[in-house]
Amino acid sequence: MPSNKVLEAKKQIVEALAAKLQTAQSGVLVKYEGITVADDTALRAALRKAGVEYTVMKNTLTGQACEKVGYGEMKQYLEGMTAIAVSQEDPIAPARIMKEYQDKIQSFEIKAGFVDGGVIDKAGVEALAATPSKEVLIAKMMGSLMSSLYSFAYVLQAKIDKENGGEDAAEAPAEA
Repeated sequence: MPSNKVLEAKKQIVEALAAKLQTAQSGVLVKYEGITVADDTALRAALRKAGVEYTVMKNTLTGQACEKVGYGEMKQYLEGMTAIAVSQEDPIAPARIMKEYQDKIQSFEIKAGFVDGGVIDKAGVEALAATPSKEVLIAKMMGSLMSSLYSFAYVLQAKIDKENGGEDAAEAPAEA
């Protein structure tokens, strides 16, 4: 029978993980069995660089934390050697990095994850990993807006040139 001190320590661990999960943008559960020390070190460095917290914890404690924040569906994936990667800022980073390592390492496997307050399966995590980063999406949107504005400005300038100087003035910008 565990002592009250051990039970209290486990309770604090569950509370701390639950607090992280509650405020996280997203998270991914992985089976990390068979990963070499070198690969694990590289994985942890990549996750740290992206602001993702990676934790290996007993499945029962992870399950209790998930249950506490409403991700009880994730308990079904808590078998074997499981780790969890959680991001407070970038909802795509954990999925992208874990997918990259899943592709590199045969025994490393994505199990499930969560994003936007809901649990997603392996296919959902892989689809999330394929999503471009926020910066790329913003750049694409800005490029689309700028393209439309440039086209509109060009049409307006051509109309002004045509009204002011005839057809010769309208053709001059096209040649330049």
